[in-house]
Amino acid sequence: MYVIGTAGHVDHGKSTLVQALTGIDPDRFPEEKARQMTIDLGFAWMTLPSGREVSIVDVPGHERFIKNMLAGVGAIDLALLIVAADESVMPQTREHLAILDILQITRGLVVITKTDLVDEEMVELVKAEVEDTLKDTSFEGCPMVGVSAYTGAGLDELKATMDRILDDTQVRKDLGRPRLPIDRCFTISGFGTVVTGTLIDGTLTVGQEIELAGSGQRARVRGLQSHKTKVDSTEPGVRLAVNLSGLSRDEVERGEVLTIPGWLKPTRRIDVRLRMVKNASHSLKHNEGVTFHLFTSESPARVRLLDVERLAAGEEGWVQLLLSDPLLVVKGDFFVIRSSEDTLGGGQIVDPNPRRRYRRFDDDVVERLMTLDQGTGGDIILSVAEQWGPCDLTTLSQRTNLSREEVSERVAHLTEEGQLVSLGDFGTDADAVVYAAQAWDVLKSKVSSALQLYHTQYPLRQGAPAQDIRSRMGLSQPVYQRAVAKLHEENVLVDERQSLRLPDHEITLSPKMQEAASAYLKSLQKDPYSPSSDQPVDSELLGVLIDQGKVVMVTDSVVFGAEAYREMTERIVQHLKDEGHITVAEARTMFDTSRKYILALLEYMDQQQITRRTGDERVLR
Repeated sequence: MYVIGTAGHVDHGKSTLVQALTGIDPDRFPEEKARQMTIDLGFAWMTLPSGREVSIVDVPGHERFIKNMLAGVGAIDLALLIVAADESVMPQTREHLAILDILQITRGLVVITKTDLVDEEMVELVKAEVEDTLKDTSFEGCPMVGVSAYTGAGLDELKATMDRILDDTQVRKDLGRPRLPIDRCFTISGFGTVVTGTLIDGTLTVGQEIELAGSGQRARVRGLQSHKTKVDSTEPGVRLAVNLSGLSRDEVERGEVLTIPGWLKPTRRIDVRLRMVKNASHSLKHNEGVTFHLFTSESPARVRLLDVERLAAGEEGWVQLLLSDPLLVVKGDFFVIRSSEDTLGGGQIVDPNPRRRYRRFDDDVVERLMTLDQGTGGDIILSVAEQWGPCDLTTLSQRTNLSREEVSERVAHLTEEGQLVSLGDFGTDADAVVYAAQAWDVLKSKVSSALQLYHTQYPLRQGAPAQDIRSRMGLSQPVYQRAVAKLHEENVLVDERQSLRLPDHEITLSPKMQEAASAYLKSLQKDPYSPSSDQPVDSELLGVLIDQGKVVMVTDSVVFGAEAYREMTERIVQHLKDEGHITVAEARTMFDTSRKYILALLEYMDQQQITRRTGDERVLR
């Protein structure tokens, strides 16, 4: 399925031609019919001689409705540039052509209308003027057909030419993430809210959950129609009417994007390659205010020129646009910028959500943008991973505008080459991520330094608390687990589950510490079931004895020697096996100790899930 759009000056016969071709009047509003002038977008469809069904978007030609025109031409496959034979090239002819050129719509067809009003010589003169106007644009050398919507002359040739051009037009790729920029929303009695637009980048199915990405509201596809025919599912590149359940008419407006949940987020900052139109009314200045147009959305914006002082007519440059209103954009989308009265230029989105504002005239910034704009798929993946790593499959696919399958293949190749480090397999692991090799080296260095600092500060501790290191790394738990496994594999650290340490870290006690430890252990052995706390010991040294398994701390104030703890727990467990239960008093009598020690021991055994308290008794778990 393809979408064809009209373009051209007001009153050059766009809507009349569409009606002659399709039998459908694209003008929907009474005022349009009364004034015989298109104000908003109109829609029709037809079947070409080959049997190919196409949608047609008719746009207004009047200069006051340029923003409505822009809402209609962002997603078309073939543009019909309409020029009236009795008037030839006019101001909006040139402006619409400039817009089509900026949007890189390379499939074009010039239609000379109203040929019944002039002689053949005049038609040839108009064609010559149009040909001159098309020079140095994406329409240069495109076919021209003369027609009369009133007599029908040339209509068959026009249909055949459209068919021939579409034979060589590539269908839209299915990237698995449908986007439908909404151009209309209305209510149908008995059905509810209906939105229309051109579907790009993916498919939709009846019953599917969708999201309005701008507001985050969720709904379900209640029904789908294309050309007033119900369908169960669709492919990219079709005009669609989508019946939504769960949303009211008031909750949807033009400029919203209907998509699947979770991947597309609004942005206020975008990096672009901007080209000024040849006849721009003035040079573009740094920090100048403009209006940004993308598909059916628009926003006031501020222009930050990154590599030039000014952009004159016909010139190109790298620009960061700061949007007043958050919009939904994807790498590779084409846009237009306008002043209050004129189209100034436009271009293509290079980075839909850069991390920060840049310093101007920074060679590294320009080099990165050039890579994102002109590099191979692998180059772009590397650049995105360097800026946004660790990246999962969804992030890489969105920010590179490549299919998930292509991203997976290229990541595997780049990992083999050592340019990426993969934590998990995109094919089997939903939480898998990749790092750029340089970023991974930075992470390794950061973790090593953090562990070395910890060992220096606490030389008697086995390792740094794992969650402290995770916090320093700034990683989610699933990514952290994969990162630690990889770092362990590369002998950067040793994973002790609750703690992490460097491979060469060893606890060494000085002679004085060994003497203190020995004295403390002897003090515990004097009365093993009621160990004294009179012999002080440094908390760090106590931690070493606990790690070495020589003592067991059951509370902050009660510590048993390891042998005493083992004997007491074994005897209590045997008693429970024989008798089925034990009280604090029975256990206290068993070891001739005080309630302080036996209660602490029993509560610790509960924590270790050896025993379970039931009322005043303990039983085995």
